[in-house]
Amino acid sequence: QVRLVESGGGLVQAGGSLRLSCAVSGTTFSIMTMGWYRQAPGIQRDLVATISAGGITNYGDSVKGRFTISRDNAKNTVYLQMSSLKAEDAAVYSCNVDLRDESLGLEYDYWGQGTQVTVSS
Repeated sequence: QVRLVESGGGLVQAGGSLRLSCAVSGTTFSIMTMGWYRQAPGIQRDLVATISAGGITNYGDSVKGRFTISRDNAKNTVYLQMSSLKAEDAAVYSCNVDLRDESLGLEYDYWGQGTQVTVSS
């Protein structure tokens, strides 16, 4: 059974930093794109950042220059380093991964349970 276990959320002061982690387990499929999305109450879920299997990154406009996504393929883990946090960054951050079954050429989309990030001003 595929599991995505997120960690690193919590309370931080505005201007501070947090690092989120998402570890993938329970699969032998190839891990393709990994990413982070966030959702605040009453707001649609938004892209934070993604990173491809080859290391190509993509960021939401609101986090460019402040957040950095990275991955450790040996550990099946994706990270999100968040700096210069603002009140508007407060949200539930969810990990997303695409898994590819190479034998069938099919891809599957999985989500973590989410981790709360709270920013105090």
